[in-house]
Amino acid sequence: MTHWTVADIPSQAGRSVLVTGTGGLGFETALALAGAGASVILAGRNGAKGADSVALIKAAHPAATIVFEVLDLASLASVADFAGRLISRGGGLDLLVNNAGVMMPPNRQVTADGFELQFGTNHLGHFALTGRLLPLLRAGSAPRVVSVSSGAHQIGKIRFDDLQWEHDYSPFAAYSQSKLANLMFALELQRRSDRHGWGLLSAAAHPGYARTDLITNGPGDNGSMSWVSNLLAPVASQSAADGALPTLFAATSPDVKGGGYYGPTRLFEMNGPPGPARIARQARDTAASERLWEVSERLTGIAFG
Repeated sequence: MTHWTVADIPSQAGRSVLVTGTGGLGFETALALAGAGASVILAGRNGAKGADSVALIKAAHPAATIVFEVLDLASLASVADFAGRLISRGGGLDLLVNNAGVMMPPNRQVTADGFELQFGTNHLGHFALTGRLLPLLRAGSAPRVVSVSSGAHQIGKIRFDDLQWEHDYSPFAAYSQSKLANLMFALELQRRSDRHGWGLLSAAAHPGYARTDLITNGPGDNGSMSWVSNLLAPVASQSAADGALPTLFAATSPDVKGGGYYGPTRLFEMNGPPGPARIARQARDTAASERLWEVSERLTGIAFG
């Protein structure tokens, strides 16, 4: 694959797009899609940050069509309210980018619904959002769903006996579980779309080692992780804009296949131009993916289709 950049994004004119997460990767993703002509909704929980991001995007692309909407993925009520507002407006949704995330709070925290914060936000919040927006996606034109995972999924494990980490909480292990769940969801969504005729293209992406506020704010006082991060950053990291390229590739390239996974192609997938990424064995476990889907439906109260 050639060195794919934002200049290779096909025209997105006439496409309706929703991106979750207002900073870092979410901002860069929305910036590029708005610049390519898409009508973008940028969704997040912080209204002031969202307004600032929209203003910056409009300054870069004065003709851009972009708005901010409040969405807290750590609250199923907020997800339901957000989806209800979108559905009431009618029309379709052509692209959903499940990007927002929480990374490694040092102490166990829970969502408004009592889920472990990372699993509840990164996976269950996006699972519920996608399920509620499925009617809009099915009404869209060549609809795609892109879920942002992480290289951390490689060492992740779904702890079905303790999904909410009520025992022996580990910030990184819980984060890895949530990112593995993101990838398993993307792959299972494609299988179910194929089975039930939903017409979706579901793909996943990861940013490698991107310098974003998720990394800056995520580890808290995890001293060892901060030390490793500071050591690797000068040689292994890349900008948030470059980190967003795999997501943008998955969201727009005609070469993307359903069930594909994309990430940086250099230095153990930490940086470089986007291309196919390695999917860990546990993410390919279809029986575990079906079980995770069923558990997610039960926890969120959302049944797809």
